[in-house]
Amino acid sequence: MQFVCRNFGLSDMPRRGLTPQEAPLEVLLLDIEAELSIREQGREMWCEEAFPVAKLAYHLALWLQSPSAGHEDFEPDSMQAEEGLIRIARSNEGWRVGSILTPGLWTSPVAWEVLVAEIKRFDRAVREGIAGMGIDPAFIPEP
Repeated sequence: MQFVCRNFGLSDMPRRGLTPQEAPLEVLLLDIEAELSIREQGREMWCEEAFPVAKLAYHLALWLQSPSAGHEDFEPDSMQAEEGLIRIARSNEGWRVGSILTPGLWTSPVAWEVLVAEIKRFDRAVREGIAGMGIDPAFIPEP
């Protein structure tokens, strides 16, 4: 299982009349977008062209820091995006990733350590993409 993000951009920030340096946290989290796909064994299972990847990295980092990490499912709650757009759920066999957009499609189960390693790899990719746009990614907590 792999999170792949590419083609970073700022969706609405110019329309808002803001620069990344003056934008509040909630604007940075929403407006920094990239194409996000979930892949398994080289096959694309799900893809969204303009996904708020900074927001996903932010919430995944908070989830990994929380006492419930490894015990409770991940499903970010947002008024800006549909609840459950990206879900990480524990099953008897391991952790699986899915989306409400493809309700019957889940990745194969992986061990907790494998999931955490992939989340950290995704976090590094998001930070690199954000830095590549000239924005300091320090607003995203370390996972």
